[in-house]
Amino acid sequence: MSDLPQAKFRDLPPVHEILLEPEIVRLVAERGHDSVRRWVREALADVRQRLLAGIENGSATREQLAELVLSAVHRQAGDESSRRLGGVINATGVILHTGLGRAPLCAAAVDAIRDAAGACNLEVDLETTERRYRGYQLQSAWKELTGSEAALVVNNNAAATVLALDALARGREVIISRGQLIEIGGSFRLPEIFAQSGAILREVGTTNRTTLADYERAIGPNTAAILRVHPSNYRVVGFTDAPSTNELVQLAHQYGLVCIDDIGSGCLVDTTRFGLPAEPTFPQSLAEGADLVLGSGDKLLGGPQCGILLGHAELVEKLGAHPLARAVRIDKLTLAALSATLGAYQRGAAEQEIPTLALLAAPQDSLLSRARAIVAALHPPPLSKGGAGGSDEPHARP
Repeated sequence: MSDLPQAKFRDLPPVHEILLEPEIVRLVAERGHDSVRRWVREALADVRQRLLAGIENGSATREQLAELVLSAVHRQAGDESSRRLGGVINATGVILHTGLGRAPLCAAAVDAIRDAAGACNLEVDLETTERRYRGYQLQSAWKELTGSEAALVVNNNAAATVLALDALARGREVIISRGQLIEIGGSFRLPEIFAQSGAILREVGTTNRTTLADYERAIGPNTAAILRVHPSNYRVVGFTDAPSTNELVQLAHQYGLVCIDDIGSGCLVDTTRFGLPAEPTFPQSLAEGADLVLGSGDKLLGGPQCGILLGHAELVEKLGAHPLARAVRIDKLTLAALSATLGAYQRGAAEQEIPTLALLAAPQDSLLSRARAIVAALHPPPLSKGGAGGSDEPHARP
């Protein structure tokens, strides 16, 4: 190792000296002493490595080295800020963007979260002062909006699926069409959920065609349920066949089995009104006789992330008493947001108040004028020079 880096190391300011710089003092007030001190140490270590590698100018003065350290500290602070959870503008054109938080909450839901952030009647009946189960406040809303006898809400629909399979079919077979063995984002694969729940997956039919007879031939003494899963993120078209929910319900009940319907998006309204393909809804599935219906809260329902289980009271009660239900139950803030979201549906104001539905219902002309207003507010970037790229003109330089 040459003497030059060692000599330059002596010119690097110590940690305590950097912490006395006015801009760092302000940063400490904003972000805390421990965090900033850690960034200073990491910045000094980075500059040392750059000096050793010959990346930085060996003739840099003490003041220039201090500037390098300060710049590195500010980069660290910026990196930390960018990793914090915070609001963004969704200009992707994708209304339910998974990476950007899926359904934006309505104003009433945001207010409800704020109201429930302190002490609240999470598990207490204010009229009787008696202890109640979590989510009792929503039972009448679910019954009014869907016709369900009972409801249970957990932290997401994957948890709802695991809970239903574990509580109703552990060690027993659940029949499902091969065309419904879905995979959604984050490598969520239904066969793996089966394995985790302890239920035995019994595949029937083919990817594009599964008949009612396929289901019936698979029924045996160890069968517990028939599961229908809506393929939310893909479509099989052309030469296809699949029984309706009602047909599966009748077959299941003929053999004393439970029929579970996972509708995926948790929809409560007719999506064809928005020019979209028809999505299964909670009311529709329950009306067709499904014993248990599962769905998400943060997709087409337009609420917070949660998994919703609606159906016969005895089944829902069994799920609620299962030990896993405690592990996947929702918190009070999610419950408050969901309650407010359902309130918009009860008032008949869902399309006006819930952002997801409002965007789906917005006329194209309205969206176009909003897009033009955004473009008009943007400042064009300055012109810059660059090479042609693509290996063209390798000797040309800007």
